[in-house]
Amino acid sequence: MSQRDLIEKDFYKVLGVGKEASQSDIKKAYRKLARELHPDKNPGNAKAEQRFKEVSEAYDVLSDEKRRGEYDEARALFAGGGPRFGPGGAPSGGPGGVNVDLGDLFGRAGGVGGLGDLFGGLFGRAGGGSRGPRRGGDISADLTISFEDALRGLDAAVRLPDAAACDTCGGTGARPGTYPVTCPTCQGLGIVSQSQGGFALSSPCLDCGGKGSKVEMPCPDCGGTGRRERRQKIRIPAGVVSGQRLRVRGRGTPGDRGGPPGDLEVVVHVPPHPVFGRDGDNLTMTVPVTFPEAALGASVSIPTLDGSPVTVRIPPGTASGRRLRVRGRGVAKSNGSRGDLIVTVEVTVPQRLSAKAKSALEDYAAASPGDPRDHLRRLVEPA
Repeated sequence: MSQRDLIEKDFYKVLGVGKEASQSDIKKAYRKLARELHPDKNPGNAKAEQRFKEVSEAYDVLSDEKRRGEYDEARALFAGGGPRFGPGGAPSGGPGGVNVDLGDLFGRAGGVGGLGDLFGGLFGRAGGGSRGPRRGGDISADLTISFEDALRGLDAAVRLPDAAACDTCGGTGARPGTYPVTCPTCQGLGIVSQSQGGFALSSPCLDCGGKGSKVEMPCPDCGGTGRRERRQKIRIPAGVVSGQRLRVRGRGTPGDRGGPPGDLEVVVHVPPHPVFGRDGDNLTMTVPVTFPEAALGASVSIPTLDGSPVTVRIPPGTASGRRLRVRGRGVAKSNGSRGDLIVTVEVTVPQRLSAKAKSALEDYAAASPGDPRDHLRRLVEPA
């Protein structure tokens, strides 16, 4: 993160949460925005893609308690006028141009060291400045797989926009044969100071965007960003459920200036199956049976996801809604065993009857003993 981020970017506003938001609220807001703005759902929408990057950047800072605290402290410092920075990023003056000791303000003697520690945590190296190593950002990606693949597991390719260093420029953002140059305005510090009355206000350098360096001849392939799209292969474990988040360490955006890469978080989406459902490690399905099959009992053949049908015995007198269990035909577990297939019986009622079928049912009704609703009347009649 550059110094420009500290002043001009309100990460709470980007995520739509308050400054007192809990980590749970921040995570919920990020998930919602990431799903809405992901490039896969907004192809060709540059505005949505830029907003997705801003949301990811905001979450990368606010989801980390330490970085969030440093961010809040730094913004509070600059909002109050801030110290004036001299060469090397050290505070050089306070109200009225008088040198001040910031030791009490930052909790340690010497003043400068405390401020350097604060900036060091944010910028990736102790002592402040903007040219040290910086950890890459985390990336959130969505992946949709079939119901069958979710049960079996698979190796899938996830599309990651701007997640890899550009092959043409090696991540520098500069045209091959050229290199970024130190910004002449801020001398590589990334910040400039302006006097306002008796105070000195430090602000990000507008010429370099707070980076401390400038790309004078941008790379033609990445436009000076130093990043390109790539596809990352990851292993989806068997039994994954829709909405599950898989985190892959070190597969996010590459770090800057030798910093470590961020992480990749993949949100798995599994569309419903037209026949089968899922209840934990068990598969579920509804099987229609005729009235004679339910009344007299029958053996019916039903399909399974592994391709081989199984025969289920319908006991005589089975009522609609009864659940039958086929053991070992459900979801594969990590220990090698499998869940069950839960079959719900649904007795079908024909919409049209032939004359012969109608006559047979009338004979059945005449031969059937009693009224199945007699007990209801007995329960409500006064004693």
